[in-house]
Amino acid sequence: MMTLVVATRNAGKLKEIRRLLEAEGISVLGMDSFPDAPEVDEDGDSFAANALKKARAIARFTGMPCLADDSGLAVDALQGRPGVHSARFAGVDADDHRNNCQLLREMDQVPENRRQAAFCCVMALCLPGAPPRLFEGRVEGRILRQERGDGGFGYDPLFWLPEFACTMAELPLDVKNRISHRGQALRLVVESLSSLQR
Repeated sequence: MMTLVVATRNAGKLKEIRRLLEAEGISVLGMDSFPDAPEVDEDGDSFAANALKKARAIARFTGMPCLADDSGLAVDALQGRPGVHSARFAGVDADDHRNNCQLLREMDQVPENRRQAAFCCVMALCLPGAPPRLFEGRVEGRILRQERGDGGFGYDPLFWLPEFACTMAELPLDVKNRISHRGQALRLVVESLSSLQR
């Protein structure tokens, strides 16, 4: 069985990734298994740059295959913000609640027909002796005026999925994993790893 280090300290993100990868026979270690691992400053100007930086740094530190992602919310009416700053939209120490409040404040005057947004994800996979590979996922939706649902994390309670008539936070985890930006990128990762193991 392959063991993959996932370079995240976000418990919600790790839970989603672990559930998908372990179903494919891939063992997952989170950063809690490496308490001395360096904090990687996500100072890139794109999701791809941040994902690559994290994957390379943690692969070097652990000496193991590593998967890292950078993902976030891109809102049309905010010219793509919060983007790479999604996790710290309301400040460096912001939590999900404060970030959601900041988003609602900035979109207060945005009419219903201009509230389109997308969740975007780029995953970087670093395997020993191979160049890093990038995998992308994207899901379209729109931003509500108040939170709905208590599942998921981050901006999920504000992200409305018209085809499901609910928010990302109201979806069962298995459905979310199937359709989410992270789920899309992760399926491409699994396909890539499966082809290597054949």
